[in-house]
Amino acid sequence: MPQSLAQVWLHVVFSTKERRPFLQDEAFQVEMFRMLSHHVKESGCVSLSVGGYVDHVHLLVGLSRTITIAKLLEKIKTETSKWAKDKESCSSGFSWQSGYGAFSVSHSNRIAVDEYIRGQQDHHEKKSFQEEFRQLCKLHDVEFDERYVWD
Repeated sequence: MPQSLAQVWLHVVFSTKERRPFLQDEAFQVEMFRMLSHHVKESGCVSLSVGGYVDHVHLLVGLSRTITIAKLLEKIKTETSKWAKDKESCSSGFSWQSGYGAFSVSHSNRIAVDEYIRGQQDHHEKKSFQEEFRQLCKLHDVEFDERYVWD
């Protein structure tokens, strides 16, 4: 086959360093979501949705066949951290946690995941980030060590 084709959807989740509420200012949060989407697209991927809460973000990404998950996350986290540190409305100590969760999404389920991501504000009135992340890992049969995942 002379042409390489792929359609890989990912639900990516990561938090701010120490889950500090850097994203509590609504205007800053909206700008951050826009910047995350921008850098996903700059990496040659599709940004279907970006959402989150005061201490973490969710992205629904169509992964390009030419970039790894690790490279994509390194790039968007690095670039948005630099951008945030230059903003007057944000602390110069802004940082993302070092890790992330990346979960596969079937093409037929991407709309449901998109709605889930867009409903983060309401969702977190009832559930903490830790509860949500544990639930996502359980749903996707991903094992993790509690001692290392929250740092």
